[in-house]
Amino acid sequence: MIVIEKILSKEDVSAFRQQLTNAPWGDGSKTAMGMAASVKNNNQADANDISVRQLANQLLSRIGETPKIVSAALPNKIFPPCFNRFSETQEYGYHVDAAIMRMPDSSEVLRSDMSMTTFLSEPEEYQGGELIISTEFGQQSIKLPAGYAVVYPSSSLHKVTAVTQGQRIAAITWMQSMISDATIRQNLYQLDQTIQALIKEDKTSRTELDNLHNVYHNLIRQFAQL
Repeated sequence: MIVIEKILSKEDVSAFRQQLTNAPWGDGSKTAMGMAASVKNNNQADANDISVRQLANQLLSRIGETPKIVSAALPNKIFPPCFNRFSETQEYGYHVDAAIMRMPDSSEVLRSDMSMTTFLSEPEEYQGGELIISTEFGQQSIKLPAGYAVVYPSSSLHKVTAVTQGQRIAAITWMQSMISDATIRQNLYQLDQTIQALIKEDKTSRTELDNLHNVYHNLIRQFAQL
């Protein structure tokens, strides 16, 4: 579970919110599959609306430009972001994301390895609405500033608690990683973050950094599925 700071600036968030205010919204439960549909009570922006598509593409670009997300997920495919809204009393009970998703307007499918929620409402704008993720270390409660995101395994049971006051707006997406094994993917992320930290410290020789880069990329070459 990795927090991404400021994937969207305050100006970006304001622009997204303004466009979403004028976008058409529908019953979010109609976009869920299987058992998730029975516990999903929110609204979702119409993914076929041109303004919503433009926002989704903007966020997709930011994902590709954010090194920490690329390092954490090593994405091969990314589902176009969807925008959801939780008003008072709305919630999304415990569920697991579908393992296989069909890409919009395509016969191509995606295996959901990593999920990402990007917050578009400030925490003080609403009460409740926490993203709760079940992990091996217990339940993790997440409520981040607008423009921040969290990336977590799609295999995790998770929920959004009921909003008791205000409104919670967020974007969600899913990624198929080039590395299907979660443990290997986590180890590669830790290795890459260590390399980046050593580069910033500027105390490690170029030869040693090249050797670490060599190990990192050869591991990706060994385990990547394309």
